[in-house]
Amino acid sequence: MKYLFLALGLLSFTARAQTAAPVAHDWLIQPGPAKARIDQSANGRDIVMSNGLVRRVFRLKPDLACIGYKNLTNGQQLLRAVKPEARVVLNGVAYNVGGLYGQKENAYLLPQWIDQLKVSDSAFHYVDFKISPIAPYLQWKTTMWAGSKKDATGSEVAFRFGSSLPALAGVDVYVHYAIFDGIPLVSKWVTIENKSKGDVTIDQVVNEILAVTEEESAVVGRPEEMAKPNGLYIENNFAFNNSMRYGLSDQATHWKVDKSYTSQVNYDYQTPCLLEVHPKVPMGTRLKAGEKLESIRTYELLMDSYDRERKGMAVRKMYRTIAPWTTVNPIFMHLVSKNDEQVRTAIDQCAATGYEALILSFGSHCNMEDISVENLKKWKDLADYAHNKKVLIGSYSLFSSRKISEEDDVINPKTGKTGGAFFGNAPCLGSKWGLAYLDKLKKFMSHTGFDIFENDGPYPGDVCASTSHPGHEGLADSQWKQMALQKGLYHWCAENGIYVNAPDWYFLDGTNKVGLGYREVNFSLPREQQKILNRQNIFDATWNETPSMVWGFVPLTKYQGGGPEAVLEPLSEHLDAYEQLMMQYYGAGVQACYRGPRLYDTDETKKTVSNVVSWYKKYRDILNSDIVHLRRADGRDWDGIMHVNPELPVKGLVMLYNPTGEKITRNVKLPVYYTGKDQSVKIRVKEGTAQSYKVGRNYEVDYKVEIPAEGYTWLVVE
Repeated sequence: MKYLFLALGLLSFTARAQTAAPVAHDWLIQPGPAKARIDQSANGRDIVMSNGLVRRVFRLKPDLACIGYKNLTNGQQLLRAVKPEARVVLNGVAYNVGGLYGQKENAYLLPQWIDQLKVSDSAFHYVDFKISPIAPYLQWKTTMWAGSKKDATGSEVAFRFGSSLPALAGVDVYVHYAIFDGIPLVSKWVTIENKSKGDVTIDQVVNEILAVTEEESAVVGRPEEMAKPNGLYIENNFAFNNSMRYGLSDQATHWKVDKSYTSQVNYDYQTPCLLEVHPKVPMGTRLKAGEKLESIRTYELLMDSYDRERKGMAVRKMYRTIAPWTTVNPIFMHLVSKNDEQVRTAIDQCAATGYEALILSFGSHCNMEDISVENLKKWKDLADYAHNKKVLIGSYSLFSSRKISEEDDVINPKTGKTGGAFFGNAPCLGSKWGLAYLDKLKKFMSHTGFDIFENDGPYPGDVCASTSHPGHEGLADSQWKQMALQKGLYHWCAENGIYVNAPDWYFLDGTNKVGLGYREVNFSLPREQQKILNRQNIFDATWNETPSMVWGFVPLTKYQGGGPEAVLEPLSEHLDAYEQLMMQYYGAGVQACYRGPRLYDTDETKKTVSNVVSWYKKYRDILNSDIVHLRRADGRDWDGIMHVNPELPVKGLVMLYNPTGEKITRNVKLPVYYTGKDQSVKIRVKEGTAQSYKVGRNYEVDYKVEIPAEGYTWLVVE
């Protein structure tokens, strides 16, 4: 009975539990036998990718095409029609890659139709394939605490396509697929090899084309107004714009209309049921003879539910699987320094309280662009001092949102002048200054031994019309080339064990953390308001992100305005607020930027900070586990979250808050399904004695709890 609800994926735990047919296991709770395999069918006609959770099937002849895409947890077939495997635009001409043609009804695909489909005049046709184990995307490393240091495992296939057209002689297109162990996830990307003697301009690569079953049948309406298919979550590594949320940062996922689908309900054929993945801005890059280009990588996660929590947990499992570096989560302070002595003092305080890292914040006296002998020596000495104290060290550096020069800033294609960039003025990463900036950062970090890089204003997608910048040829390739340069820096950091905070969505290319989302001016509000706002921000930011993926903010000193009521200094005079703000963040598993000149000012303050950090370290594994959202803070009644992890001895940890001025007692329903416990659980208040509680049919435990006035409490589920 434990996993009854999974098959239908309905809206509530109760409905699922009462109506769905049983399945062997829930992949979000038990790994199960979901081992990825890619095999050729017994008759040699098909290639089958499967891991027990998802199956994707390809017909090999007369040309290669995807003929099936099924979610095995609920039996849903995602594919309604056959399309090309990819599309490339070379030297201004679009060419389909593989695919089968002639399907007359596009609402569904019957197996008996497939043998009747024909090869098109596509310029690239299937040649052969190669199957291999998944290779790590990044050769990352770290010495820091991490929830997982295991790279993704599974199987990968590369389909090779060639062309008989004289204009494309020597150009090979490879369509790659990877399927992962333990998760209904498929990845796809395209590589192009130029083995000819001349250059080829790659204007665009559409690396995924899928005719997906529509989510709704609307008689009238525009595509942007209609629901997109729920059964398929798409993410790719071409996302930016500083929104700090993937859905708003994605630059390459496009749900389009399919005019060949003539039996759809929409009168104007406007149903958004054709998925294409490609950069919005054409790539426009020249591929020289002997070179190879890799497209963006698409990750396709199959969903079995409309439940927001379950969908979010699936996305979080995806990050832990394909980007395990996002589970690294050092305990850090944000130092505002004016001199070296303040740095040493902060290092001493970090070591004394259990903090693991120190980041020189914006406004500090560390300049990573200064690679003079004197500056490198000074910061190497300070890094050595920190390392001797077992404290990591790093610094802030701003790339965008600054003006460098008329020669080095991005050129607006509309005016032919600087200005009009995402941040108004911004340097071009492909300019002489931009290329030198990247080199200086690498030299600084390599020489000093810095462990952390906080990169504010990463490349936000600005195009540049300059034809004199050495890092790109002109407007056409400016975005693709700048993006590659930014990714290259983050790859280098990951490969050298350097942790990266960046307020943009470069997670799939090596960054570790992004802001959880906040208005900086809110930190000038009174502390009591900040407490509630911070809990709201944490609650809202952790639906799709794991706790280790986001950072918050605590202004120890004045920040963005505000008076004495907004800050914590003097720390000893606001110890209750200091402790609760730490518990709110650490209790969520979220690191905050504790920004100021010191962590403590008295022995009592030192003890408080040390106690909170010790508590966090004791429960670190569960606190970095998935969050189940209980009740959002509204200032009127209790609010809280619950961490869950069926693989740990501590199955859950609950943080509950009371914003009112009086002690309250509440009956709280604790959803324990994702703890893996379905009969009974033991629950204790803080370090008290655990008591056993029966789990109801809806996988909830009714728990009566007392929460102190303007305070908090926490529970452990075992």
